[in-house]
Order: sequence, then C-alpha cells, then structure tokens
Amino acid sequence: MVHSPTRSPRPLRNTLLRSVDVQSERIMVRLFEDADIRVDGARPQDMHVHDKRVYTRILSNGSVGLGESYMDGQWDCDALDDLTVKLVRAEIDKKVRANWSNVFHVLRAKMLNLQTTDRAFEIAEQHYDLGNDLFQAMLDPRMVYSCAFWREANDLEEAQTAKLDLVCRKVGLRPGMKVLDIGCGWGGFAKYAAERYGVEVTGFTVSRDQVQLGREACKGLPIDIRLDDYRKATGSYDAVVSIGMFEHVGYKNHRTFMEVVHRCLKDDGIAFVQTCGGNRSTKAVNPWIGKYIFPNALVPSLAQVARATEELFSVEDVHNLGPDYDRTLLAWYENFERAWPTLEASYGERFRRMWRFYLLTAAGAARARYQQLYQIVLTKIGQPQPDCRLG
Repeated sequence: MVHSPTRSPRPLRNTLLRSVDVQSERIMVRLFEDADIRVDGARPQDMHVHDKRVYTRILSNGSVGLGESYMDGQWDCDALDDLTVKLVRAEIDKKVRANWSNVFHVLRAKMLNLQTTDRAFEIAEQHYDLGNDLFQAMLDPRMVYSCAFWREANDLEEAQTAKLDLVCRKVGLRPGMKVLDIGCGWGGFAKYAAERYGVEVTGFTVSRDQVQLGREACKGLPIDIRLDDYRKATGSYDAVVSIGMFEHVGYKNHRTFMEVVHRCLKDDGIAFVQTCGGNRSTKAVNPWIGKYIFPNALVPSLAQVARATEELFSVEDVHNLGPDYDRTLLAWYENFERAWPTLEASYGERFRRMWRFYLLTAAGAARARYQQLYQIVLTKIGQPQPDCRLG
C-alpha cells in the first residue's frame, strides 16, 4: 500500500494569513478614505505603506499596532500631525474593534492603582531619565517640559518665559513668599520664580536626572529640589504650583493629590494646576502612549479634576491653552530633528521614529481639539477671590 506524503500545514497557514491581510487592507483603506486619508497618496496626511501586513496589525492592536508599525518602518507619512487630525476627527479609534490587549489595559487601570507610591518612580525610569542630553536638545534653555504660552511670543524661549510669568502672576507671587512646586522637573519654574519674584521654592520630582541638573541650575538660589513622591510633601506655603504633572497622578489618586495641595496651602494661599485634559472622563491612557512614553499616566477630563476639588477648593479660573500645546509640540519636534545628528548614536533610529510619533500625534490631537490644556486656579473655600483671570 502506497501512502501519500503528509501535506505540510505551512502553505495553508500562509494562505490563510494572506487572506486575512487582504480583508484587513480592504477594511482599513475604506476607513482611511472616510477620514480623507489615501494610501500612497500625494498629500501630506496620506499614508505610504511599505508592508501590507500593517493593516492586520492595526486592526488587531489598535493604537499600539499603529504606533509600533510606524516604529518598525512598515509605513510612513510626510505629516503625522495632519494624519492624526484626520484620524481623530473621523473617530477611527471607535470604528476599529477593541481587542483583548486593549480591554486588558482598561481593566488593569480599573482594578489596580497604577500610581501608588511604590510605582511613582516608574515614569522617571522610562521617560524623564532617558537622558538629559535629549531634553536639553529638545526643550528651551530653561528646560520647561510643559505647554508654553504663545500669544505674544516669537519663539519657544519667549513662549515658555511668558508661561512662567503668567503662572507667577496668577498665584500672586511677591518677595518672601514660600512656594511648593509639585513636579518641578529641572527647576525651570522654581528658578524663574526665585530670580524674578524673590520667592523660596521647594520642588518635588521623581526623576534622578532632573534632580541632578536642576540642583546645579538653581545653585545659590533659595530653592530646594527633592527626589521624592508628592505625597511626602509637608509644610505651609503661600502658593502651591503643579505644571504638567497632574497627568501622572491617575484617577484613583486625584483626590489624594488635591488633599496634599490643601494640606500644604496656607488658608489665604493660591494653588495652580496646569494639566493636559481630555474631552471625556476615562480610566486608562492611550495604550501606545502608556506602553512607550508615559507609563501609568492618565489625561484627566475637566470633570475629573473638578470632582477631586469638591469641598476642598473654590475653582477660581480655568484657562484653556489647547492650541498653544500644538505649537509647543511642533517646536519641540523641530528642535529634536535638528539635534538628531548629535543624538543618533545614543538613541537609534527606532527611538527616533517613536519620539517623532509621540510629538507629532500629540500635536495633531491638540489641533483636532481632542486634547485640551488647562490652567486651573484654586483657593480654599471661603477665601476672597484673587485677581487671577489673566492671559
């Protein structure tokens, strides 16, 4: 009896995969067309696909698949920010079915407190301690890593200086005051406030690199930069300021953050919070951003911020600088690309594509008005209203 050879399952598997890729391509091309994006088109927002497996990757993994496939060079786009505007306005994320990895990401954020004291230093290890050379190249000379104020500014340095001065005026700084800076970064605000307004500043950061460079930059000034979690802050201050840190607090800790501010603020003091803001309340960050850029982060809605202040503070002023964030991110991107020849050996091409994707998609999200940027002024309940509605 003659037996026919056993057929290898590999050709069948490859055929099935090719079939899936073809179906994925049809679905994604149609979705892109609905968003006014053409595959291999000639416009800046059009996507140039180098590997057709990218469609299945995006359908299977959502934002993670989109970002990782770009990092891996499977597709390109001349204007990632413009492409993001189109994707956001067409709500493509709602049309791509959530997969199990994204569901797990959301459930994990709901079930666990991802921003406990024990986890507080993870964001520094993955992001803020990447290298001071990277941030020195990308940011303004003061190394302010938050949205600038562009109303009368001609360049990034002027816009960041204008923002720092705006913050100082909103909290009414005067010589001799004591200020708590939660999330002080490299000490840019602390240094400006001490030099221009004659105040003493205590700053908290979880980044070792920021502490090292910040202490050096602030040497000789009445500034104390501490490597510690914000929940460890004690003392009594005339003003409490937090610029670009509230995104790392997490919805399970919003109330705790406000309680720390309330505890440390004098009865007649003023508190200030600058934070990115979302248009709806969520409990988990964009999965790609959470995996590669800001682990354990959460962009809060204005409603989430307001709920955290209940019975603690009067909300005196809310100023939305969302469009300024678009311009700030583009300025950082231009600096980053200009400095890349000096960074390439340390970071590599995949990092460059990751960082480009981060900066430009964030700019596009702000331009599409999907992401806001709030400056919020708070006083303890019962205190007179300060003159803080500036800008």
